[in-house]
Amino acid sequence: MNTFAPWKILHLELSEGIPALLASDYQGLYIVFWWHGIPLGHLEIQATQLPMPATQLTNLVLQTITPAVGDRLFEQGFKVHLPELFNKNSIPPNFDALVELQQPLAQLCECLLLPTSQSVCVVICTRDRPEQLARCLHSLQNLSQYPQEILVVDNAPSSDTTRQLVAQMPHIRYVLEPNPGLDIARNTGIRHTTSDIIAFTDDDVTVHPDWLAQLQQSFDDPKVMAVTGMVLPAELETEAQFIFEKYWSFHRGYRALTFDTHFFEQHKHWGVPVWRIGAGANMAFRRTAFELVGNFDERLDAGAAGCNGDSELWYRVLAEGWACRYEPTAVVYHYHRKDIDDLKQQIYSYLRGDAAARLIQFSKYRHWGNLRHLFFTLPKYYVKLFLRGLLKGFESRHSTLLVEVLGCLSGVNFYLHTVKPSFSKKQ
Repeated sequence: MNTFAPWKILHLELSEGIPALLASDYQGLYIVFWWHGIPLGHLEIQATQLPMPATQLTNLVLQTITPAVGDRLFEQGFKVHLPELFNKNSIPPNFDALVELQQPLAQLCECLLLPTSQSVCVVICTRDRPEQLARCLHSLQNLSQYPQEILVVDNAPSSDTTRQLVAQMPHIRYVLEPNPGLDIARNTGIRHTTSDIIAFTDDDVTVHPDWLAQLQQSFDDPKVMAVTGMVLPAELETEAQFIFEKYWSFHRGYRALTFDTHFFEQHKHWGVPVWRIGAGANMAFRRTAFELVGNFDERLDAGAAGCNGDSELWYRVLAEGWACRYEPTAVVYHYHRKDIDDLKQQIYSYLRGDAAARLIQFSKYRHWGNLRHLFFTLPKYYVKLFLRGLLKGFESRHSTLLVEVLGCLSGVNFYLHTVKPSFSKKQ
């Protein structure tokens, strides 16, 4: 019998005070803390911890938001050191320095959005999901900084519904791409735009009003060719959504990160974890990035390898000496798949695409870390995960274990039967 109960997502604006938390019928509360549009951290509070007085919640909030606040106010002491990004024993932030500041939260307001002269286009690739698309497009109407253009690429639709929907919405352009594949659709979007910056999001998200302005501002460094942003869950109503957020989340934290050549070289020996950079549901590129390293690889698509076209492109950006940035203030809200079977298919596609991408990256650059990761690190990880389940009991993390392994094997098999690259790098 399935005893899963939904989690409630709360967004708490700290400038309005910290309330007491009342008892709840939900399994727990997923609380995101904000300060005037800046996300600073989140807490997962079980229903068994409720009710909770405001004083106790205040103490938890202070501990939670300290890294993000310090990251924005100090040059040292709070920054993430990317080679040690995944080291759980990293040195904690310098809390004393933060306490000595006068009204540190108020000082965050000085981190205002700066005007930029670069033109920007938003591209949404969609396929037979008009309800989700409508929700996404309506959220774009509330942007604090509107793009020069919004482009909907309708990817191999089975009906005319999406075209009719877009026709009802002013200032949004419709493009039909008859060949199925997300990266095919993304490349079509690139060809149909002329903007300096091309931002991509998916039809199953809604966007924060400052999303685009924060993405656009993050290209202040000319070395940065790609920017990703924060992806928060829009709902946690089913077990599948909770499992995805717990183990496969697009969430990359509340501190800004720059992935550069140093990061790439530090990880290259065992495979650069480029998927840590962000998510395709919230990313943007300079137009010149595609001229420098090529477009999305259409082998990494649904109907082909599965996915990972976004992370494989980030790999090329880093391998060619450029940088990617993660900016947590550029926020979108993602509606995870609700059904367990849909989740398993999604994870299968992830691992199939990852395996194929590793082999594609090796074939292009001869970086042996890609093979070490695929044929040593991953098998070792899955053996340990399976043995842990045998010894301590199988948990929700193990629910996708089989499809992950099958996905990896399928990705290798796909690559071995694929020889012609589908992107071209300008010489």
